[in-house]
Amino acid sequence: METHAKVVIIGGGVVGCSILFHLAKFGLKDCILLERKELTSGSSWHAAGNVHVISNDPNISRLMAYTIRLYKEIEETSGHSTGFKPSGGFYLASNQVWDDYLKRERSKARYMGLDQEFISLEEVAKKNPLIDPKRYISALWDPIDGEVDPSGVTYAFAKAAKVHGAKYYNNTLVKDTKQKKDGTWDVITDQGNINAEIVINAGGLWAREVGQMAGINLPVQPMEHHYLITEAIPEIEAMGEGKRLPVGTDFEGNIYFRQEGKGMLLGTYEQKSTPWKVEGTPMNFGHELLEPKLENIQDRLAIGFKRMPALEKAGIKNI
Repeated sequence: METHAKVVIIGGGVVGCSILFHLAKFGLKDCILLERKELTSGSSWHAAGNVHVISNDPNISRLMAYTIRLYKEIEETSGHSTGFKPSGGFYLASNQVWDDYLKRERSKARYMGLDQEFISLEEVAKKNPLIDPKRYISALWDPIDGEVDPSGVTYAFAKAAKVHGAKYYNNTLVKDTKQKKDGTWDVITDQGNINAEIVINAGGLWAREVGQMAGINLPVQPMEHHYLITEAIPEIEAMGEGKRLPVGTDFEGNIYFRQEGKGMLLGTYEQKSTPWKVEGTPMNFGHELLEPKLENIQDRLAIGFKRMPALEKAGIKNI
């Protein structure tokens, strides 16, 4: 392994690999990414994979639209699939408050050059027959929304970065970072040390621990989050090959959903989230799932089952 680099990135999740790719693409090729296990051994692997443009922050919306266009480029450069499926997406309003919100978001989207349109509830039901349209009053449609394989995106970024001249190393545990008098940093690892002019903390679940190595206490805290995957649903099994249900977000219900295989993925935005590992994230954590706590999301699930009745009859495959 090299003993010097202009930039060292700590953390091999989707954020770290995206930084590596963008630095290398735009000319800063003397970059190294270090990952303590395998790429995506953290929150990136656990992500649900929904891709949507709408956000309260216009800059996030711009970034999401840019990212969706970027998937094709990194696939072509890396030869690795991101799993992106542009199925389109709904944003559903069940009361006037959220209908007004969608109207504001559509106005912002138009200003930013994004293509979003209101569609009828009949069209919603046609695009996704699992949805009960009587539960909603309006729907905003974005044709470029969809879903990705989070692991595939991460590897596509990393491999594309390598094509552009950057490097990444798996199974390299960063033990400490020490700043020298000249302002550079010694990055201490179990595979040797690297002197870097710039160190980027992309530690994700371990961002606190990486910050503490440099004497910085970052105000970040991992939180538990649930989504469930159902068993096969007859309505989806009956769909023709190549057809796919759009992704969706129900704002009042605080739920999001998409097709997963022949079943559905249903996630919730918990109103009372539970902090996870306040004392510090274990270094051996990777692809494990947390213990399900359905009592934390049962009110959200009940709303989802009412608005997509087929889900109530479906068995739960995984949480």
